[in-house]
Amino acid sequence: MITLTKLKGDTITINAIYIERIESFPDTTITLINKKKMFVKESEEEVKEMVREFYKQIGLYQLQREVGEQGDES
Repeated sequence: MITLTKLKGDTITINAIYIERIESFPDTTITLINKKKMFVKESEEEVKEMVREFYKQIGLYQLQREVGEQGDES
């Protein structure tokens, strides 16, 4: 889970696995897999780093790298 700050200052904790896309318009916009959008104060790069750290904590980061490396060989 990652904790983010909404534009009005409230915090929200979300499961990073459900993030489909992170964009800057210039506000950072997070689109979840259910197509709901969230606007947060953190920069796109900050959110990406939080997601990376979350994936490392739950063991998905290394798995993603290994699968990606296998896919590059074909």
